[in-house]
Amino acid sequence: MKFSQELVQTAGRYESPFFLVDRGNVRQQYEKVLASIPGLDVFYAVKANPHPKVLRALAELGCGFEVSSCRELELALEAKASPERIVSYNPVKAPAFLAQAHQAGMRTFAFDSAAELDKLASMAPGSKVVARLVVSNTGSEWPLCGKYGMDAGTTLKLLRRAARLGLQPFGLTFHVGSQCLNKDNWVDALFLCRQVWDQARKKGMQLDLLSLGGGLPVYHGKKVPTTEEIGAAIDGAIRELFPGNRPRLAIEPGRALVGEAAVLVTTVIGRASRGCEEWLYLDAGIFNAIFEASQGIRYQAVTERKGPRRPFTLAGPSCDSVDTICQDVMLPSPRVGDRVYLMNVGAYTLSYASHFNGFPPPPVFFLDEG
Repeated sequence: MKFSQELVQTAGRYESPFFLVDRGNVRQQYEKVLASIPGLDVFYAVKANPHPKVLRALAELGCGFEVSSCRELELALEAKASPERIVSYNPVKAPAFLAQAHQAGMRTFAFDSAAELDKLASMAPGSKVVARLVVSNTGSEWPLCGKYGMDAGTTLKLLRRAARLGLQPFGLTFHVGSQCLNKDNWVDALFLCRQVWDQARKKGMQLDLLSLGGGLPVYHGKKVPTTEEIGAAIDGAIRELFPGNRPRLAIEPGRALVGEAAVLVTTVIGRASRGCEEWLYLDAGIFNAIFEASQGIRYQAVTERKGPRRPFTLAGPSCDSVDTICQDVMLPSPRVGDRVYLMNVGAYTLSYASHFNGFPPPPVFFLDEG
């Protein structure tokens, strides 16, 4: 969402802090991802922003959903998604979730261990299983390769085990890391997938699906490859690696579909000079609204005030020093009572939010309902 007079006018109807979401932007981003690679199937990672109205907007477009818990599954079903359009690529799932998912009609699950295959065979018999490979996460803001994934040898061994357990070896998946700034990560991962794909065929297993995972980035102050650039790199690799035998392709973006669709509207509740730093205190912060700021994400800050810009440190309202949003933010000297708009906050904000120190998560309003 871009800062505009329309945004300011709509925001003026509500008391801060609050999130303002543009579902039109969500729809545009979905169409952009869908068109980036021929034949691509898109499954939204519900964890990024599970608001029911966001999920319903995507379901109406035919988007699938990727879920990891009973509650996420319930939200996807409430959004009118069919069970066949819901998958779970978290490779370690709670038994209760597996039982509920299988009963609901879900049939596609990822794994990266023998123990997970045993659970799947017991709780979701006959399911299609997708093996998660470990791949390079170089250039990603949040590397994920330490927690999940298998090497090629283990993958082949466990795909054969899956078949013996009555499961259906269906495909391969990987994750290049969240907020990935290096499009070559996908290309390198696909070369590894091709090797495993061929070795599986030699063992009598014909795989069908390549899941490209998540990681598509949005702008947070650093130059990022576009969805079109990443899609072109992936499509080029697929054409080279799978000539005449193109696999089924899927992707599970979260941030890319919702990250740019929201703004957090806050108000300056305090100012202070501390040494050589000028501090601005806002009525929303790390704990109740923008947790990823504590991990290095820099959200663009905008005000309506005009004039020369100077550096400020932005902080939230809680007593904890962790509640420091970012430093050296150039702003035209806001005063107490001025509004500060934090842009591109649609992903991993409300879904992370807590009630720490008695400050609740901000409410959510929609631009097309203002």
